[in-house]
Amino acid sequence: MPVVGKGSTFMPELPEVEVTRRGIATALVGARIRAVVLGKPLRWPLGCDPARLVGRVFTAVGRRGKYLLLELDEGCLIVHLGMSGSLRWLVQPTEPGPHDHFDACTDRGTLRLHDPRRFGAVVHVASLQDPMACKLLGGLGVEPLSDDFQMRNWLLALRHSRQAIKQLLLSGRVVVGVGNIYACEALYRTGIRPSTPALRIGPARAHRLHAAIREVLAEAVNLGGSTLRDFASAHGHAGEFQRHAQVYGREGLPCRVCGTQVRMERQGQRSSFFCPRCQRP
Repeated sequence: MPVVGKGSTFMPELPEVEVTRRGIATALVGARIRAVVLGKPLRWPLGCDPARLVGRVFTAVGRRGKYLLLELDEGCLIVHLGMSGSLRWLVQPTEPGPHDHFDACTDRGTLRLHDPRRFGAVVHVASLQDPMACKLLGGLGVEPLSDDFQMRNWLLALRHSRQAIKQLLLSGRVVVGVGNIYACEALYRTGIRPSTPALRIGPARAHRLHAAIREVLAEAVNLGGSTLRDFASAHGHAGEFQRHAQVYGREGLPCRVCGTQVRMERQGQRSSFFCPRCQRP
């Protein structure tokens, strides 16, 4: 299994959030809230008196980037898992622990946010047109697994950016939810070095990267996401994608294709892993 380097971070990205969405959707839709229990303060406040949520019914479970959208018959709960959070669905809940900071107790079970570092949040908005919802969701790029991730717009975005391609992917401005491990793996599959300026990527490599992003994220979802520290699915299962990583977390180990040692370089606050032979600038 890849080892996370000292000082590196891993947060739930699109695959982990999508795995969570799928894990809670069936049980949650139609469930009526009986009580809401809050723990320690999270990144953003709930935004309403918890008593207002009692009696509300969950009507849909969506996702936008790394945000879960838990729609109610009145309003919506926007959930972000932060750096270390996970949502658990508990049919027979135990008492909340020291790192459990939000419980939605329903007539079917309890939805619990477990977040040791408390960078996550549960925010109530009246609608997705609410100013807070627009603040959180308004600047996000397109969904990479949707039909909105079109080649024409992708090529234009690369052509007009001097930013390193890895940094552009992580920014979420062009395409959303491509976290560090998935950006490293997609770039490896495409033979592009993470530090390559986006505008230097020609159409052929851009097409391959577009496909690789979709492939890597879809594989990660099917494997339950990645668990490098805290993430677990709604039913407590660890992700498996990290076991299949080609470069992420493999600094100093031989490339599985050419045998060259995998390198790690810092880009901003994140670690980039790549093969200096297989991945060209």
